[in-house]
Amino acid sequence: MFAYEIEASKALLAKASRILVITHIAPDGDAIGALTAVGLGLEQLNKQFTLACDDQAPNRFSFLTLVDRLQTVLTHNAYDLVIAVDCGDMQRMGCVFADLPDPKPPIINLDHHVTNTMFGDVNVVDPKANSATEVLYYWLPALGVTLTPPLALSLLTGIVTDTLGFRTVGVTPRTFEAAGDLMRAGADLTLVMSEALTLKPLSTLRLWQMGLNNMRFEDGLLWSVISNEERKATGFEGIGSAGLVNMLADVYQAAIGAVLMAYDDGKVYVSFRCRPPYSVSELALNLGGGGHPLAAGCTLEGPLSKVQEMVVAMAKETIRSQSQLS
Repeated sequence: MFAYEIEASKALLAKASRILVITHIAPDGDAIGALTAVGLGLEQLNKQFTLACDDQAPNRFSFLTLVDRLQTVLTHNAYDLVIAVDCGDMQRMGCVFADLPDPKPPIINLDHHVTNTMFGDVNVVDPKANSATEVLYYWLPALGVTLTPPLALSLLTGIVTDTLGFRTVGVTPRTFEAAGDLMRAGADLTLVMSEALTLKPLSTLRLWQMGLNNMRFEDGLLWSVISNEERKATGFEGIGSAGLVNMLADVYQAAIGAVLMAYDDGKVYVSFRCRPPYSVSELALNLGGGGHPLAAGCTLEGPLSKVQEMVVAMAKETIRSQSQLS
């Protein structure tokens, strides 16, 4: 698997003395699992590294080793290699990458998104994988890294969260084989299911309540818009819909589910979900984002009313055009 990319990765790692590992803004379980897994792998390879992301890791992932070493503001910027995990394009790496001095270090791009722009000097990208951590499950041992219990836990966390507990369309026997291997290596599946998927803060339920009260349905699109004031009233401070968009997409009559949520900085975070035969990856890509056929998103500049008008119109057109093809 990825024989050339693995050898090219080894060559870059061999020359690197200070490595910056970056995951995407608003990190989810796959992002944090991949970030900490790469860190644990680099420890075994006796490499100096920094784990970075523009945003803090959600509290529910505090059980992962090295998560407390994540930096949102870099203490120095002298790196000779960047490893990007779960990032579909350079913009997803945020300011921690953009603010590095030019010329930027070479990049190893580790990802699974079908919309990945192949921005790395080495691209270890497998769109058939369900998660970035599934890619790492193969990549890290190929570098000579041992699957220790903490490393296996990080990888299993990414696989479980990005498949919603092995429930997404792309799950294959290979996914279960990887999960079984990781459990044999010491990863606690019950812990991951409980902390990363099941338990929720009260603010999440209040966000869902607000979103369900605001939802609208037209022409196969089921969507909800949550203003900055409404979001703050729920106490929800995270990025993304906290699972609300999945509920909307799981409605029989809905071809596409969408959640638009505004924040203090004037940005609107948009999440899309759908079921076959529909796809939302091109819709998100056309809006400057990306993702998978069944799960994608983008970030747009407000105001919220104009973003809603544009997103709703484009989503409805996506449904119409794809309905004609099915």
